[in-house]
Amino acid sequence: MNKANLDKYYWETTYKQNKTVWDIGNVSNPIKNYIDHLKNKKIDILIPGAGNAYEAEYFFNNGFENVIVLDVVEQPLINFKERITEFPEKHLVHQDFFEHINTYNLIIEHIFFCALHPSQRKNYVDKMYNLLKPKGRLVGLLFDFELTEEGPPFGGSFDEYIHLFSEKFKIKTLEKCYNSIKPRFGRELFFIFEKK
Repeated sequence: MNKANLDKYYWETTYKQNKTVWDIGNVSNPIKNYIDHLKNKKIDILIPGAGNAYEAEYFFNNGFENVIVLDVVEQPLINFKERITEFPEKHLVHQDFFEHINTYNLIIEHIFFCALHPSQRKNYVDKMYNLLKPKGRLVGLLFDFELTEEGPPFGGSFDEYIHLFSEKFKIKTLEKCYNSIKPRFGRELFFIFEKK
């Protein structure tokens, strides 16, 4: 699939037709474990391409105060607000990731990177760098399977991610997930990248 086809209309149609096969229905285990070790509940957090945003729900239910949920499609934001009625409306942002302007201590990556066309990966890295405060962290999951033109999801490899991110980020962690859900076991890498 080419980049032009992966536009806002494509994702809106995907939600309308309920073809959200990537949606696991809860916070992913590796990200949940990371959140459980965070002490400061006041840090600024962004979850881009958040979909139904189970990570944001978990953050919110555990007392984190400054979580921004961002998606180019409005429907998952509506779904989220219906599920978590107390979540601040102003923290639900209907916008293209590449147009978003703010800075954060932490950005959570879960199934957003792999949904973008591979031609956008360098732009993704640059944008993440700009959205993070000094020493800010990009944390989450990347798929570990062969990159082809078939997708989304689009794959990638350990070596590709090192090459792509290491100019602007310190690679703190990049390793096979031991606690992936069964359908993704052996195909996910957990990572912690810190802004240089």
